[in-house]
Amino acid sequence: MSRVARKTAVSLSEAIQEYLKVAKLSAGLNTQRIFAAWDAASGAGRYTVRRFFRDGKLYITVDSSVVRSQLSFQRDVLIEKINALLAQDELFTRDDARVGIVKELILK
Repeated sequence: MSRVARKTAVSLSEAIQEYLKVAKLSAGLNTQRIFAAWDAASGAGRYTVRRFFRDGKLYITVDSSVVRSQLSFQRDVLIEKINALLAQDELFTRDDARVGIVKELILK
C-alpha cells in the first residue's frame, strides 16, 4: 500500500483566498468590501443612493446636496480612509486586477 504525500498545510484564510480566486468571486467580494469601507469612512451610508466601482473610480450618488458638498471637500481624506480600511480587511484581495484600491472618488 502506498502512502499519499501530504501537501504543506495552509491557513484557513489562505484557503479561502485561493477558493475566491478559483471560483472568480473575488471581484464581487472586493466591490462589496469597497462599498462597506465607503460607509465606514464617510458616515454617509444612509444618504447614499447608488454606488458603482470601475477601474479604480468609486462613483457615489447621495440624495442630499449639503452632504455631497461636505464630502467633496473631504475627497482626498476619504480615499485615504477607504484604502486604509481595505488594507486592514482580510477578505479584500489586493492582487485582483479587476477590482483594486480606490484611486478616484466621484460624487454625484
